[in-house]
Amino acid sequence: MFIGHFGLGFAAKRVAPQVGLGTLFLAAQFIDLLWPTFLLIGIERVAILPGATVVTPLDFQHYPFSHSFLAAGLWAAFVGGVYFAVRGAAGGAFVLFLLVLSHWFLDAVVHRPDLPLDPFGEVRVGLGLWNSIPATLAVEMPLFAAGCWLYARATRAADAIGRWGFVGLVVFLLAIQAANLAGSPPPSVTAIAWVGQAQWLLVLCGYWLDRHRVPNAGE
Repeated sequence: MFIGHFGLGFAAKRVAPQVGLGTLFLAAQFIDLLWPTFLLIGIERVAILPGATVVTPLDFQHYPFSHSFLAAGLWAAFVGGVYFAVRGAAGGAFVLFLLVLSHWFLDAVVHRPDLPLDPFGEVRVGLGLWNSIPATLAVEMPLFAAGCWLYARATRAADAIGRWGFVGLVVFLLAIQAANLAGSPPPSVTAIAWVGQAQWLLVLCGYWLDRHRVPNAGE
C-alpha cells in the first residue's frame, strides 16, 4: 500500500491539529522509510519477481526489522516517545503511535502472506489484495479521498500556496500511485532502495504545505 498511508496521514490532522503534516506523514510511512535503508545495508531482502502479484513485482523475502508486527509496535513506541519527549504532548504522541502501527495493518490487507508477526518466528500473514488491481483501488482510493477531505476540513489555506500546494501534493501522490501500478519493474534492488529514500521528500512537502495552511477553528 502507498497512497492509503498518506490518506491516514492527512486524516490525522483532524484529530491532532497541533502535529505538523510532515510529522504525520513521517509516522504513517515510518517503516517504509526505514526499509530502503535496511535494504542498502543488507539486513533485509527483496527480489524483483514479475507476476509476484498483479500490483507489484516485488517479492518481500526478509524484512522482520521494519515490517514485522512486533517491530512495528516498537517503532511506533519509539516515534511516539520521541515526540512526547520533545513536545510533551501525550495526545499527539498517541496519534503518532497509532499512525506508525497502522502501517502494518494496512499492509496486511494488501500484501500476500509475507508479513512476519515477529523477527524470530515463521508465521506470515497477508490478505493478498494486491492480487487484484480493482480490489486494491477499492480500498486505497476511498481511504486517500477521505483523508484529503478531512485535512481540507481541518485546515484552511493561509495563502495561494496553501490552496494550490495542497492540490498539487494530492495530484502528485495520485501520479506516483498511477506510476506504481502501470510502470515497468524496477531495474535492480539498489534502485528500489534509492527511490524509496525519495519518500523523505514527501515528508518535507508535508511540512512545507503546513506552513501555508492553518487549523480551521470552525471544525
